[in-house]
Amino acid sequence: MDQATSPSTPTRASLMTGADYRESLRRLKPRVFIDGQQVDSVADEPLLAPGINALAFSYDYAHRPELAPIALATQASRNRVVNRMLHVNDSAGDLLNKLEAVRVLCQETGCAQRYLAHDALNGIAQAVAHIDDARGSTEHRARFAEYLARVQDEDLSLGIAMTDAKGDRSKKPHQQANPDSYVHIVERSARGIVISGAKAIVTAAPYMHEFLVMPSRNMGPEDEAFAVCCAVPVDAPGITIVARPAGRPGEKNEHGDALFSRKYGQSTGVVLFDKVFVPWDRVFYAGDWEHSHILTYSYATHHRHSCIAARAGFGDLLIGAGALMCEANGLDPDRKAAMREPMVELIKIVEGFYACGVAASVYGTQDAHSGSFMPEPVFANIGKLLLATQIYDMHRLAHEVSGGLIVALPGPDEDHNPATAASLAEVLRANPAVPYDKRIEVARFMEDLTASYQGGWYSLISLHGGGSPAAMKQEIWRNYPVGNKVELVERLLDRGVLHDAQRSITKNRQPGRCCDTGCTTPGQPVMVPLPRSTRAPVAD
Repeated sequence: MDQATSPSTPTRASLMTGADYRESLRRLKPRVFIDGQQVDSVADEPLLAPGINALAFSYDYAHRPELAPIALATQASRNRVVNRMLHVNDSAGDLLNKLEAVRVLCQETGCAQRYLAHDALNGIAQAVAHIDDARGSTEHRARFAEYLARVQDEDLSLGIAMTDAKGDRSKKPHQQANPDSYVHIVERSARGIVISGAKAIVTAAPYMHEFLVMPSRNMGPEDEAFAVCCAVPVDAPGITIVARPAGRPGEKNEHGDALFSRKYGQSTGVVLFDKVFVPWDRVFYAGDWEHSHILTYSYATHHRHSCIAARAGFGDLLIGAGALMCEANGLDPDRKAAMREPMVELIKIVEGFYACGVAASVYGTQDAHSGSFMPEPVFANIGKLLLATQIYDMHRLAHEVSGGLIVALPGPDEDHNPATAASLAEVLRANPAVPYDKRIEVARFMEDLTASYQGGWYSLISLHGGGSPAAMKQEIWRNYPVGNKVELVERLLDRGVLHDAQRSITKNRQPGRCCDTGCTTPGQPVMVPLPRSTRAPVAD
């Protein structure tokens, strides 16, 4: 049999290009408001252009042959090659590949945004499998598998509508004075369900194809109506998106100083659901309050793992810009310890939390119900906690090596002012080997990333995106095998204390790590690393 038609040869989904993606947006008619004005065409709205550019890049990069090992994945259940951002992990190697893919994407775009779909699809796959196993059915698995196949084959972008408006944070969903503080089911029928409520902080909401609606917290029996997970088109009747501009699109003139964020950025939106009908084939669960924690936990773990890679990609930008600023300022880190030390500290931070992501991948485990692979939660949460709390140190170190010029530099219009341009070019040049225009270009690039509105945005989203530091600390404590360490010390003290499952301090134990057989299943696929040069920002 010819190899091309062999049953063992994976078929390939039809992957969109960036141009295809832009055209697909023109076929949708979502109700979107930005700065108080309704948007006629999302694809052609200047205020959204940096975000759409970022998504378009994520489509185009999947067609680059040298990036295929990380940009694409084979979904084993269908023997089908799909976009990595829509893949449900079949191995720990998939986790490593996803980590590297997100880092490469975010080197170019700052925040790739589309990787949230990967995290949600993996979380839902685990949740529906748990529900079916508890009920002795296959209904939820089958429904999700059919949806996943369509999303992969059409190469869609999915917005993750998870964070509810929440109302009074001290009260549970059913206790809220306004039930629309959380998305909830208001009606059921033989055809489907009807949902209402508000989801806040939906990443890239205006330029998605569909929304995945998911619960944002654990539920009790009184919260049954709020335990809903479903998929809805972005332009479904009853949906309104109130969004903010992506990046800094207003500063897009040829000589503007928003050198990065006028090209790439991210919009976020509040999504209002007003009696939106969802047919049953798009409902993954409804009213299963006792299983809501499975989705919130699995999604959070996957997403924190992805956030590690995203901020590592951003860190690569800071490292590169910092090195260029040192050069432009005439200070060689090889010779100047005052420059070398902060640069090494910046590298340590970025590669330190990224290493946690690698460890979370290597120690990833297979979910017993869905068969998909999950990042190891302790390493995933430690990596995310490190980047969340050290993002401010990253900015500080970038500022330290750059000097005050990044905020003291006159505006770009002065570069073309005949009364001042020549004088500025003379006095603001430092390294004679670096022209004035090249020095100010990298200074404005650094300002854009770290000392602008956009820089503040990166700080805040790093701190709270994927959950607050308190949530990550809780997960670290909940999953860390403190009991192993306690029993180790008691053994060394020759106390002869046996393990007691009821003893609070030793209840957290983790068998397997550092055991005779190790923690990787024999034969488990692992990532074939790309050349280090591939991590350099890739051009359009």
